[in-house]
Amino acid sequence: MRIGVPKERKPDEYRVALTPGGVASLVRDGHQVQVEAGAGEGSGFGDDQYRAVGAEVVPSAEAVWSTAEMVVKVKEPLPEEYRFFRPDLVLVGYLHLAPEPELTRALIDSGMAAIGYETIQLDDGSLPLLEPMSEVAGRMAAQVGAQFLERAWGGRGVLLGGVPGVLPGRVVVVGGGIVGTNAARVALGLGAEVTVLDVDPRRLRWLDDYFRGQVRTLFSTPYNLAQVVEGADLVVGAVLIPGAKAPHLVTEAMVRSMGPGAVVVDVAVDQGGSVETVDHPTTHSHPTYVRHGVIHYAVANMPGAVPRTATYALTHASLDWIRELAASPLEAALRRRPALARGLNVYRGRVTHPRVAEAHRLPWADWTEVAAR
Repeated sequence: MRIGVPKERKPDEYRVALTPGGVASLVRDGHQVQVEAGAGEGSGFGDDQYRAVGAEVVPSAEAVWSTAEMVVKVKEPLPEEYRFFRPDLVLVGYLHLAPEPELTRALIDSGMAAIGYETIQLDDGSLPLLEPMSEVAGRMAAQVGAQFLERAWGGRGVLLGGVPGVLPGRVVVVGGGIVGTNAARVALGLGAEVTVLDVDPRRLRWLDDYFRGQVRTLFSTPYNLAQVVEGADLVVGAVLIPGAKAPHLVTEAMVRSMGPGAVVVDVAVDQGGSVETVDHPTTHSHPTYVRHGVIHYAVANMPGAVPRTATYALTHASLDWIRELAASPLEAALRRRPALARGLNVYRGRVTHPRVAEAHRLPWADWTEVAAR
């Protein structure tokens, strides 16, 4: 198969879809891999490293997209890339289509197959390709929250860990999944007082055991959430419903109650955001804005700030799935690996993920029925 790796176009996105080591595995499998010149520079991988493992380095995005049978990306294509879409192409990467009507329509109109890493789901409900980036984003959430609490960055001047004789900062994590667990882990490591909310009592029991009672756990209801958010120094939005828009659980009134100089980090912004006052994504170049005196950090590609770590983690998680897709025709791979089929968002002009269809009020189609037409 001809596999293309373009350079990411999203602002301040420094990751690349495959390390040279990942490319080497695909070349050993007998595939042709084309990498756009400079695609790996942000992660510390030069063109010569890709050439050394058998990739062809090509000068432009058009050169990658025009000949590839499968394009492997990190983040969703931008409008400037829509012109490269065509019916016989397979696209894989983090798509997050629920809040992206224009991209969803472009994919439908193209007739191509689009697989979202974030919706590849195992039988046990886990998301093997989202988890490594969730780990990175969760750990970063506490880290950047601590930074923006500093007065020099506009915060209220709170040190999360406090010092002897001074209370630590208060951190509230909304959602106890992979993002929330990692955010809580780093916040606790910094010495903060940490509360994690979730709607699953089993997850709360697991968190209590995992953190040995050092993190407070609370069942998530609007009342409980309002109680702990009031006066909090840092709130981390860590809610995920695979494929769907994130629900606005932290209301505007709750944000007001935090007080001036507090910080919100909404990791769920790439799925629409879980905080009502997060009304647009931000970038690493301009990461924050202020509402009601509260600093909002809403960068939709947080792991792009630590691209070397993130690219290694992404390749380790994605390589076997890419090899699976490349080893046989698409429909054979989907039948062989149901988790891949769950990751198929758009196919032959139809939306094939139910939550993406629901988000855009479009009809949903079973991919097997689409394939049989």
